[in-house]
Amino acid sequence: MDPLAQIATLVIQTVASIYLFFVVIRFLLQLARADFYNPISQAVVKATNPVLIPLRKIIPGLFGIDMAALVLAVIVGFVAIELNALAAAQTIINPARALFWAIIGVLKLATMIVFVGLIITIIVSWVAPYSSHPALTLLNQLMEPVRAPFARIIPPMGGLDLSPIFIFLTVQVIWILLDWAAMKVGLVGGLAQFVPGY
Repeated sequence: MDPLAQIATLVIQTVASIYLFFVVIRFLLQLARADFYNPISQAVVKATNPVLIPLRKIIPGLFGIDMAALVLAVIVGFVAIELNALAAAQTIINPARALFWAIIGVLKLATMIVFVGLIITIIVSWVAPYSSHPALTLLNQLMEPVRAPFARIIPPMGGLDLSPIFIFLTVQVIWILLDWAAMKVGLVGGLAQFVPGY
């Protein structure tokens, strides 16, 4: 790949990954019913509203799930994949294949957010358990729906909470399945660099 193509793919991938992160975070925050008035929530809303509000007129919610945000996340991934292919190889990827790649990228990013978010909440619970920083408050609200089902199945034993181990295990199982699905749809080797979130 020549330097101009590398620069183009770097810029496309960076911009798409940042915006995709905001869209996925917004979807997860709504799913978790997190505090809308938290300053970080407000920043995410401001970043995503210009595209999301018009899209909601076409794609309504379903059972309390913000389908417009999900569709927007897949669209961002899809457009980034095709732009990366154009920049790197002056061609486009089969749209059906690019759509599958985009969905896999969104799922991988969502599970990565859960994985990293859980690690942060565990560390903070040891070093600053009473912190009221808006970011940590929001992160705890985001992680609560993930932790709750596991905590019900695996209650703390002697003050030791083992449920995060099983959450990490579940996330890694999902990653294995996503990697298998990626291989089945041709997302292998260097092609992964075209997919935001993957």
